[in-house]
Amino acid sequence: MATDVQVQTGTEVHHEEDNSLWSWITTVDHKRIGKLYLVSAFLFFLFGGIEALLVRAQLTVPNAGFLSAQTYNELFTMHATTMIFLGVMPLSAAFFNFLIPLQIGARDVVFPRLNAFSYWVFLFGAIFIQLPFVLNLVPGLFDAPVVPDGGWFGYANQTSAKFSVGLSIDFWMIGLQIIGLASLAASFNFITTILNLRAPGMSLFRVPVFTWMAMVVNFLLAMSLPMITIGLVLLMFDRNYGTNFYSPERGGDPLLWQHLFWLFGHPEVYILILPAMGIVSEVLPTVSKKPLFGAPFVIFSGILIGFIGFGVWSHHMFTVGLGPVADAAFSITTMIIAVPTAVKIFNWLATMWGGRIVFNTAALFSISFVGLFTIGGLSGVMHASPPVDLQHQDSYFVVAHFHYVLFGGAIFGLFSGIYFYWPKMFGVMLDERMGKASWLIMFIGMNLTFFPMHFLGAQGMPRRYYTYDPGLNWELWNLVATIGAFILALGVLITTIAMIRGLLGQGEKAPADPWDGATLEWSLPTPVPHFNFQTVPTVHSDRPFWDEKHEGGPPVSQGKINEDPHKHVEMPPPSFWPIIAAFCVGMTITGFMLGGGGGEFNGGNFLNQVIFQGVFAIALLVSLLMWIKEDPTPR
Repeated sequence: MATDVQVQTGTEVHHEEDNSLWSWITTVDHKRIGKLYLVSAFLFFLFGGIEALLVRAQLTVPNAGFLSAQTYNELFTMHATTMIFLGVMPLSAAFFNFLIPLQIGARDVVFPRLNAFSYWVFLFGAIFIQLPFVLNLVPGLFDAPVVPDGGWFGYANQTSAKFSVGLSIDFWMIGLQIIGLASLAASFNFITTILNLRAPGMSLFRVPVFTWMAMVVNFLLAMSLPMITIGLVLLMFDRNYGTNFYSPERGGDPLLWQHLFWLFGHPEVYILILPAMGIVSEVLPTVSKKPLFGAPFVIFSGILIGFIGFGVWSHHMFTVGLGPVADAAFSITTMIIAVPTAVKIFNWLATMWGGRIVFNTAALFSISFVGLFTIGGLSGVMHASPPVDLQHQDSYFVVAHFHYVLFGGAIFGLFSGIYFYWPKMFGVMLDERMGKASWLIMFIGMNLTFFPMHFLGAQGMPRRYYTYDPGLNWELWNLVATIGAFILALGVLITTIAMIRGLLGQGEKAPADPWDGATLEWSLPTPVPHFNFQTVPTVHSDRPFWDEKHEGGPPVSQGKINEDPHKHVEMPPPSFWPIIAAFCVGMTITGFMLGGGGGEFNGGNFLNQVIFQGVFAIALLVSLLMWIKEDPTPR
């Protein structure tokens, strides 16, 4: 955690943070952890984008030889895995970390050291799952492919030791388990924080919509991650210890994996999109100078999406032969879940209707989110019909659908959040000219890339094929999609440059309230003091800062509260035990790779595994004991 040198003049607090590397390694400050998540996740997002460009380059023309079939399988597997687990999810976690305590009037999360632990576990898992790319550069190190190549969905039984020889699937399944542990730790922390640390007077329906969506997402994580964890553990036992959970020739059932995976995988869609919906629900009212239309309905619709999201997983399995009753049931639930989603869309439109909209970069990304996500949602409702789904299954129509949802939706929403909250996070404004140029180029590139995929899918082009023959009428739209992908990459590059300039402190110094915001985070000075609130405010409405500024409401801004200027707020001290414990946890889980027996139990390998894991388990125990023993007294 940063060490503050505080100089207080009147009611203003000036502080200089310790920006040494050690201070960042040992920080337990939620704001710094949010920044670490943001930078780390954005780097992985860029890496996933490069993988996508390589895939598109291969498909530009028929029978291209740019990539081999094996490399293509590796790239589309790692593109999806990287974007979902290392890009969008931790980008959302960056905003959770930074904003939740500020929006609810808290000085930090409930468990600051657990918060730091979750970040370091995530980073360990993210590096581990990308490590095969580095190992692949060493010639002769492995006899079999080492980069994961079984798709982000890892369908059984192609992930079995029989059909996926080597360590490629092991890196994938172990890495996901490590990342899942990080998400579970964070979800418990955020849920507890929101329910227990709200400012006086902040009832649940005075909690900002973003924080509400964050709470729904973290409940989804806490309930869905155990599903995929079970599936991954069973896969690990099949590959390493000779069990037969997914092996049909020995009595197993490959469909068990599909059920376990999609019981996680479809709530995962809402885990990815709800944070963006929360950001849009903060941005659009602010730029429209109006309250969010029907805010309680927006909140209830988010809760309903969370509940119904656990009842739609088998619409991913209409082609496996579950039977007419199951198909009908999941078809109905898939149609029903469109209703609360539509409620949000109409509420956002009603919020903008008649508003004095300021078309800044954040607004442009949010407005685009509404349109692009609607396109993706409509094509999703189409696939609620099993006959339609049967025609489009594993075609590029489905690729178009989920990219409109996850890129046009989640990524555009998160980019809106980056431009909206960057001034509060880093104290400088991102360049608006660069931002608007980035938005326009990304919007054009996004539609050029993914809209033609609807045509390709309708014409029968299958997904996950590394090449195709000429004469199938796919050449034109593949060329257009590849051109669009590179245009899209240019737009992302412009935002990347703007962010780098912002990190270097280049740009206009940000005022405390650059957008005339309504919620508590905008009442704080910029940069936000280490302790957030010198005096925890009392809240009287769902827009407390707006009421203070424009409605004559009671003061919540720190600069207007008559406080002792010499008051010092104590905060939890920094700790290096979270990063030590995270490393030990990661290494202990990694030890399962040593038990590999090619689908059969191997006593020698198992002994090596036990010894390796025993050493790091003991180290983990010691680190946890020191963590508990460490003096948590605020300093």
